Amino acid sequence: MKSKIIIVFCIWTTLTFSQEFNKEITLENASKFMVGKINRKGLQAEPYNSWFNQGYGNYEVDYALVKMFKKRLAKHHVKLFLGTWCGDSKREVPRIIKILDAAKFPMEQLEIIALDRRKEYYKKSATGEEEGLNIIKVPTMVFFKNRKEVNRIVESPIESLEEDMAQITNEKPYTPNYATLSKAN
Repeated sequence: MKSKIIIVFCIWTTLTFSQEFNKEITLENASKFMVGKINRKGLQAEPYNSWFNQGYGNYEVDYALVKMFKKRLAKHHVKLFLGTWCGDSKREVPRIIKILDAAKFPMEQLEIIALDRRKEYYKKSATGEEEGLNIIKVPTMVFFKNRKEVNRIVESPIESLEEDMAQITNEKPYTPNYATLSKAN
């Protein structure tokens, strides 16, 4: 009996889908804000760099606490929702980024999503990253492990950002601000 051997060669190609980062909206009064996925480059560009760079530079990281959660934090994926128009975001986001830098967090595991401020799109992103996560206050930092939400820091920390991150990543009891409102169903 004769057998045929068929050899198939497959050529794998990598498709790159371009994700638009740092999309900016300009209102009639000339004020600007970003929506959708953003990155550090966007935060360091005008007009956002004034508050981002100042907040980042002035914040003193608690390195002793960072050392306590650094390894466990690296096992998480983090989604950070903010409003580039929001005072709480302007205060907390530079601090969060500086803490992540101090922890040598793999930044490819961080998604930063800017939410809209316009009435008809309030606290929504251009591509819906907030859907199903019940984002009610910004900033909201959502921690995921194995694709499941572990916990979140909402608007401001309970103790300090470092202490709250340590409690979350070390799986200690932690209840964020607005817990009854923000708990994803």
